[in-house]
Amino acid sequence: MSKMIDAGIMKVETRPRGKMIAYWSITSLLAAAILLSGIGQLMQLGGNVELVKNLGFPLYVMTILGIWKVLGSVALIVPGFPRLKEWVHAGIFFLMTGAALSHAFANDYGDNGFNFILPLSYAALNIASWALRPKSRKP
Repeated sequence: MSKMIDAGIMKVETRPRGKMIAYWSITSLLAAAILLSGIGQLMQLGGNVELVKNLGFPLYVMTILGIWKVLGSVALIVPGFPRLKEWVHAGIFFLMTGAALSHAFANDYGDNGFNFILPLSYAALNIASWALRPKSRKP
């Protein structure tokens, strides 16, 4: 529960510790996953080339998405810039749901639906991070 502490002239609002731990755990996991994914795309590691080719996209798309992912993951972690963080959350949501839908439309679900489930999992992490963000991160 949130408490208001009267410190003379200034009032300080405290947050429940569990909510703050949940926020940082989820946001750190999201930022790490997006960062590693972006680096993998920039370096064309793993099955990234095959995934992009299966969707019919040109390979330069990996460079564009990789740069966006690396910059977005950094923006999620650095202090301040609440409006930028809102844009990053929106971008991650559209990027991940777009990836899932692209794989679905291309009939490229991967093993056990991995190509569809993984981006939707990242989108869910993104929504949780956004929902748990502290007041200081709200524009």
